[in-house]
Amino acid sequence: MNLPVVVVGAGPTGLAAAAELVGRGLTPLVVERGEQAGAAVAHWHHVRLFSRWSELVSPAARAVLTGKGWVEPNPDAYPTGAEWASEYLRPLADALGQHVRLGAEVVGVARRGRDRVVDAGRDTEPLTVHVRTRAGDERITAAAVIDASGTWGSPNPLGGDGLPAIGETAAAARITYRVPDLATESARYSGKHVVVAGSGHSALTALVALTGLDDIRITWLLRRGAVGSVFGGGEADQLPARGALGLRARAAVEAGKVRVVTGFRTEAVEADMTLVSDAGQRVEDVDEIVVLTGFRPELSWLSELRLDLDPVLQAPTLLAPLIDPNVHSCGTVYPHGVNELSHPEPGVYLVGMKSYGRAPTFLALTGYEQVRSVVAAIAGDREAAERVELTLPETGVCGGSGVFDTTEADPSGCCAPPTGPQTLSLSAP
Repeated sequence: MNLPVVVVGAGPTGLAAAAELVGRGLTPLVVERGEQAGAAVAHWHHVRLFSRWSELVSPAARAVLTGKGWVEPNPDAYPTGAEWASEYLRPLADALGQHVRLGAEVVGVARRGRDRVVDAGRDTEPLTVHVRTRAGDERITAAAVIDASGTWGSPNPLGGDGLPAIGETAAAARITYRVPDLATESARYSGKHVVVAGSGHSALTALVALTGLDDIRITWLLRRGAVGSVFGGGEADQLPARGALGLRARAAVEAGKVRVVTGFRTEAVEADMTLVSDAGQRVEDVDEIVVLTGFRPELSWLSELRLDLDPVLQAPTLLAPLIDPNVHSCGTVYPHGVNELSHPEPGVYLVGMKSYGRAPTFLALTGYEQVRSVVAAIAGDREAAERVELTLPETGVCGGSGVFDTTEADPSGCCAPPTGPQTLSLSAP
């Protein structure tokens, strides 16, 4: 019986996995709960990526698309999320055709006829993928499962202890956990006191964008005790767009457009929108809060599988020390593949952002190499699976996206602080 390999998620890594499977003569079935491929990317359609097109198209996907009349974008240009979705992800899903199912949510994965306690048959019985659609529930029998569902749906809360702060849920109408789309939401923030919480590049993106609004007061909350290296590598950054973003954020702070409050771990959001830290610090008269404190994996629907996850990062145990954000940026992550991504449950792999658990340092190139290795192992080509080779840009932290204003980088000058009005590139998905 020729069972499919089920890929959960039709994002960049999931579609790359499907393309790798097709190239190996295997049958993929991509299951995506959204109504379009790249549904998560479409949520941040207005944000420009740090990576060039040349770093955003997987080799296997290029092979699938080439025969379909696809015109590859300028390899040196920096796409927005909208462009990545419309010019690459959706055409790739179309090219994969019947191998992609949209509007189907995976709600569970198990070994056929066995819960996680039962030993017998785990090496011989196939996996069952429980799917929910508008038409009802169904089960798909699978030879293997590649979970590329990402972490977009599980943002970290404002609360400094990893749980929602007191009053955070009650204040939900005035809190967002996404980079604001100022093409449609500028009235929400103009003339207001806006608090931005977070130290990653999504937070820098929001800060730079918000400083362009009229009569706005911005407070930037950092849990760390000092700003330190939060602005990244600047002109030395091998991702020029990322370096430019850090320089622009630094310039906004130095110009007094952003008030920085360090060592602030939010404990409560009071009814009048005053924020209180666990040390008693207070930020008052707040109108809106933008929480950009990272993401975490959703693991509940994998509860009947035997996964070996690091207790800190919730990443595969062998991968965790390679991606620990206390030690590594994305440029210093060692090449890794099926050996680090395997679990005690045969045929189950977490890839892409999902594999990084709570670590933010991830690039598309990493996901593409992960699935190349994993699919080679599924196909029985162990030599290719273990030949993992990947060179990543060094310097800075590679989480989130950027607001690089031009689509082509000038290596000699892209990282200088821009002059004149600066706008976030906005376009529809």
